[in-house]
Amino acid sequence: MSEIKPRFRRIDGLSVRYAESEDGPRDREALLLSPFPESLYAYHATWSRLAENTRLIAVDLPGFGHSNMREDLLSPRAMSDFIVRIADELGLAKPHIVGPDIGTSAVLLAAARHPDRFRSAVVGSGGASAPLRLAGPLDEWVHAEDLAPYRALQPKDIVTIAINKIKGYDMPEIVREDYLGAYVGQRIVDQMAYLRAYREDLPVLRDLLPGIEMPVQVIGGRDDHVVPVENAEYLHRHLPNSRLNIVDIGHYVWEQAPEEYARIVNDWWAVN
Repeated sequence: MSEIKPRFRRIDGLSVRYAESEDGPRDREALLLSPFPESLYAYHATWSRLAENTRLIAVDLPGFGHSNMREDLLSPRAMSDFIVRIADELGLAKPHIVGPDIGTSAVLLAAARHPDRFRSAVVGSGGASAPLRLAGPLDEWVHAEDLAPYRALQPKDIVTIAINKIKGYDMPEIVREDYLGAYVGQRIVDQMAYLRAYREDLPVLRDLLPGIEMPVQVIGGRDDHVVPVENAEYLHRHLPNSRLNIVDIGHYVWEQAPEEYARIVNDWWAVN
């Protein structure tokens, strides 16, 4: 069974954590981006299945997981360019890219701004529509006038509440501890700047979506109470070369329905 074995690499002065699958073919590559508030261990449940026919490189995006934070990168537009920088630094010629959750908007902006950089994309469970269609705590974080109440909370309490909502997933202790260890001090509140940038960046993305020719697989959870499924449907309507799969599960599709998630992604890679 292929395991996730994290390591670190300096990219533009930042310590960026990544992991690479050790076995399997080398003729197909995929860059996997960490969701929020998790880490690259979000792929623990799908890693072996996805690595069967593809070389995987999973990354904690700057400011998330266990990678260094830099304030100027905390927006989808800024992160879209850094994703390309990561791919360049790791020697990925034209990989598939997987960006659930916070990766959704950054991946699509990267596809619009660097149209020939990636072979295809898998996105979903991330804010995408303009006007915004968000719910629950995410909607509160994006629109809150004052973040002081969140700074008064213990960061592990916020993360624990989030990961306890991953119903049906018997989370291994190594995964839980990695998630909790990634969010210390005021880090999780500082990360909210990325989410709050949706207000400016998603209208920009809206105007770019019709021009994205790269094939895009959109995966959404029908019962997502954080990023309503309307976001996935919105992307499918506006992207000219997309496929939509709605899974009867909540927000964390990659962990709540790992077999189906891996099947959808592997099938997508096989034809693209």
